[in-house]
Amino acid sequence: MLKITLHKGRERRPLAGHPWIYQGEIQRIEGDPAPGELAEVCDARGRFVGRGYINPRSQIAVRLLTWQDEAIDELFLRRRIQAAIDLRKRCVADAEAYRVVFGEADLLPGLIVDRYGEVLVVQFLTAGMEALSGALVNLLIDLLQPRGIYARNDAPARELEGLERTSGFLRGQFDTLLQISEGGVRFWVDIASGQKTGWFLDQRENRLRLRSLVEGREVLDAFCYTGGFGVHAAVAGARSAVGIELSKEAAALAMRNAELNGLGELVRVVEGNAFDELRSMDRERRQFDLIVLDPPAFTKGKEALESAIRGYKEINLRAMKLLREGGILITCSCSYHLPAELFREMLVEAAADAHRRFRVIELRTQAQDHPILLHVRETQYLKCAILEAIS
Repeated sequence: MLKITLHKGRERRPLAGHPWIYQGEIQRIEGDPAPGELAEVCDARGRFVGRGYINPRSQIAVRLLTWQDEAIDELFLRRRIQAAIDLRKRCVADAEAYRVVFGEADLLPGLIVDRYGEVLVVQFLTAGMEALSGALVNLLIDLLQPRGIYARNDAPARELEGLERTSGFLRGQFDTLLQISEGGVRFWVDIASGQKTGWFLDQRENRLRLRSLVEGREVLDAFCYTGGFGVHAAVAGARSAVGIELSKEAAALAMRNAELNGLGELVRVVEGNAFDELRSMDRERRQFDLIVLDPPAFTKGKEALESAIRGYKEINLRAMKLLREGGILITCSCSYHLPAELFREMLVEAAADAHRRFRVIELRTQAQDHPILLHVRETQYLKCAILEAIS
């Protein structure tokens, strides 16, 4: 096995439980590493730190899989996946669609496994997980007995690892447009070409929380994707739900989801840019009782954080102006590089510019099937604030 020695003092973060080791933290490598090859990591004095896999092409050179002196073999992977499955049995026992494995948070960095009923969708996002993919697929079949497995290895993160972006069937053949149930509401999910693996599973609990807030209200769901928040709102008694979605395909699927639940008359989707539509509604002095903002990540790195904050402030300011007195704003950010304190600061500034005041009803995060590790800040990325406009 390759041996990697860290610079003095650089062992503290990994020994505290963080799985990432950067190129600049490595003093030397004994051997000629290939992407995805297993390696042992030691501190500058030669003491054992952990085992993981290396990728010389990536800025994150090593991702640790264990901090114990143990083999990384099929039995090891089985234990890790079974532990992830057991956690979901405890926290999402009643869910039909949920995340089974969440990378670093399940101590399997680079691996995503989502379940949609009898079907699994997987992502091998790193060279190390790509190298282990054959064994992992066999274990998933053995432990979860799916009808089929589809790979969404088309994420941009794979390019940073020197991997091709691909997608397709790994086991079985089936229709990639699936129906799922979430809180008793039916949705079509396109696992082949939809965002992420087809559905924003991390917002499941926030969508269900919305249902207690919408009765009799006029709802606006900006960045509505395939209608998750809007359809839940209509089911829960909203007077109407208007969605805004840039993607023609997603907007069409949002209306199909409304019709699937017999809500075609209550739900309407405007195909367009949410920034433009919010400005237009502001000029028209439109008013809503509840507004949802769930935009895509405006930044994938620290270098674009400033412009991302401007974007978040713009949409929140517009939404705040569109709220009736006593209205509710559910506003989200899935950008890890925008920390919770900056997100809240942005909301304070937007409210000041909109000349509105808000009461915090609740501050939320991602669903429990996307677990958060205390010592790995990167595992917590979703911010969700529920605010009430007050006089």
